[in-house]
Amino acid sequence: MDGVVTDLITVGLKRGSDELLSSGIINGPFTMNSSTSSAGVYANGNDSKKFKRDRPPCSPSRVLHLRKIPCDVTEAEIISLGLPFGKVTNLLMLKGKSQAFLEMASEEAAVTMVNYYTPITPHLRSQPVYIQYSNHRELKTDNLPNQARAQAALQAVSAVQSGSLALSGGPSNEGTVLPGQSPVLRIIIENLFYPVTLEVLHQIFSKFGTVLKIITFTKNNQFQALLQYADPVNAHYAKMALDGQNIYNACCTLRIDFSKLTSLNVKYNNDKSRDFTRLDLPTGDGQPSLEPPMAAAFGAPGIISSPYAGAAGFAPAIGFPQATGLSVPAVPGALGPLTITSSAVTGRMAIPGASGIPGNSVLLVTNLNPDLITPHGLFILFGVYGDVHRVKIMFNKKENALVQMADANQAQLAMNHLSGQRLYGKVLRATLSKHQAVQLPREGQEDQGLTKDFSNSPLHRFKKPGSKNFQNIFPPSATLHLSNIPPSVTVDDLKNLFIEAGCSVKAFKFFQKDRKMALIQLGSVEEAIQALIELHNHDLGENHHLRVSFSKSTI
Repeated sequence: MDGVVTDLITVGLKRGSDELLSSGIINGPFTMNSSTSSAGVYANGNDSKKFKRDRPPCSPSRVLHLRKIPCDVTEAEIISLGLPFGKVTNLLMLKGKSQAFLEMASEEAAVTMVNYYTPITPHLRSQPVYIQYSNHRELKTDNLPNQARAQAALQAVSAVQSGSLALSGGPSNEGTVLPGQSPVLRIIIENLFYPVTLEVLHQIFSKFGTVLKIITFTKNNQFQALLQYADPVNAHYAKMALDGQNIYNACCTLRIDFSKLTSLNVKYNNDKSRDFTRLDLPTGDGQPSLEPPMAAAFGAPGIISSPYAGAAGFAPAIGFPQATGLSVPAVPGALGPLTITSSAVTGRMAIPGASGIPGNSVLLVTNLNPDLITPHGLFILFGVYGDVHRVKIMFNKKENALVQMADANQAQLAMNHLSGQRLYGKVLRATLSKHQAVQLPREGQEDQGLTKDFSNSPLHRFKKPGSKNFQNIFPPSATLHLSNIPPSVTVDDLKNLFIEAGCSVKAFKFFQKDRKMALIQLGSVEEAIQALIELHNHDLGENHHLRVSFSKSTI
């Protein structure tokens, strides 16, 4: 047996528990904080042992180590975890140890995959799987026995990626990229108990390739969408992985089929339609009614009613970040992950807390600027993504704070959007805390006003069920949406307000149809975050308090 492989297996088995965090919440190249719940505890044979000091994980490698895989998992299911992030070049299964090694074509793809699975834990056959970088830079499995199945699965994936062959064993209409197959998917969302926006669809489907255009509409009392990929192969993968999945736990079921259309004609960029290749399109009032040829392409409603069938064992094992808050590796100004984890057996992408599912609603926020941050400032900032109940800045370590959201879904959303953003000159980090609630100080206990209860605050944005605020959640951006502006306030009044707050104003415009609202573009995302903290609820007179949110638009 190849010496390197022998060493790989020996080291892999010996260090299996050291290569992964027992919780599966991994911070990639960032240092873990040992007080961030069980995620900060390294597994070394005793999951309950906690290290007092941070211990950095392995440095990035294109080889990933997967732990606690189900004993009956297939090679194809393991490979499917890596597919949305790039080409999978090798696989080593160690079923006896419930482990596997997955080699990506590039280190960049591996880093993207690990960062993606940082806030969520992917599931295979209803079982959580934990992913970490391996100490090894490549897999050499040429001389290993029992590699035939892995190589066959890799070859099948390669064939589909090239768009030439079917996945063996899959039904011809699901496992094959047919010649001339449309890059346009028709999506019907059943059991629509929770808002699904165009941004949510874009975030979910972007995991499988470049999304060019989306049109959403209601037909036969069903929320539907047309989505066009750059390549039919991407459409094939998306349909294979997502058809029959629930965006949220037990609701918002995706029914996906290929459209007869080969291209979409989008006339407006707004909340109902978007052409991501044409940023110059007007906003209009919404996508007009479908033209007869397009309407005919839909056929009868509810065509797709069967559950996910899969092909060649490729189960829908992709964990997505959150539909009211999705996040890929935190890139400033990019949508954060849909925090959705999926189960191969139930065909479910469940957001903890979205439907009575227990989950942690408390965030540990670190690397704050202790001279400038206040409980009220954190309340306003995190309140963009959910209703903040309590905030506690640590008495002895004021660069750290706990923020308790209304539920786990909102906590995940806030974490996905805000972790990695700059605030008062420092890069904010947010992770799930080990605490289940923020305790108020006992009577007489010294606190210096560092702990605040905001449970009954009138500034909560999401206290009304079905509020439009749920549909206007966007990542931090340099452009802010202003509303509740009284008629007497002018452009110069608002510009000067932001300039006095230390911002550089790059552009400003009132909404044409409603001068109670406006957009203001500042010099940077950091400026916008700080302006939102300082000026949200600012008294403009005439019993009007300014409402400030992040905008999805630019001026």
